[in-house]
Amino acid sequence: MRYIIKLSYNGSDFNGWQSQPSAPSVQQCLEEALSKLLEPGIKVTGAGRTDTAVNAVAYIAHFDCTRTVDPVQLRYKLNAILPHSVAVTEVRAVEEGFHARFDATKREYTYFLHREKNPFAQKFSYHYPYPELDVDAMNRAAELLLGTHDFSCFEKTGADNKTSICTISEARWYSYTPQIGSDRIFPEGKPDGKYLYFRISADRFLRNMVRAIVGTLIEVGRGKRTVESMNALLESRDRCAAGESVPGHALFLSQIDY
Repeated sequence: MRYIIKLSYNGSDFNGWQSQPSAPSVQQCLEEALSKLLEPGIKVTGAGRTDTAVNAVAYIAHFDCTRTVDPVQLRYKLNAILPHSVAVTEVRAVEEGFHARFDATKREYTYFLHREKNPFAQKFSYHYPYPELDVDAMNRAAELLLGTHDFSCFEKTGADNKTSICTISEARWYSYTPQIGSDRIFPEGKPDGKYLYFRISADRFLRNMVRAIVGTLIEVGRGKRTVESMNALLESRDRCAAGESVPGHALFLSQIDY
């Protein structure tokens, strides 16, 4: 039988999703827990990689098991033995042909940035106190990323993917006001520059792509590069021509559609 697991994780404890020989990963953590609870050697396939320190909400993974699984009990037992940085929200059976990675049609990432010092935002948001950011210019530059392009200029060198072509359907900065205990996590409105989040959706993403895009758009906001320069940057396919990658702790894989 094939089952899917929906989970969320705090990436600060892991070197990304994918298992690595000598570093902790979410995939390895989940596989060890499932193998202990169900049967030895269970392998988990995730919806995609996330980099070191990057977080995920409602992440989807699948695994196969020869024995019958009680989804409610398995979820309870997984949460009992997994570390606090990983929380399973759902386990359910799916058709044998379902694939967590290849069946995904859209992925969404969200990046948080705050301009004023805030000890409660620091853990999951990038503190960037530069005096002025032209958010309107950042959004106009982001619009030039929409559509199907070769995004090699935002891709970490040495990646092993077969193509660097992606289709971006949304790329925009929004303002938000931090609210504790509110269900309005992302109140949208005209960005005021104090608390911002960048939301980007695409059919697929390259390694380090979102963090490089955010870093480049921040340079547009600072006036270090023009809005129009984004077209030439895409055509260059040169990672060195783009901006620096922003820190991973403020990035969330926030939605996956099937």
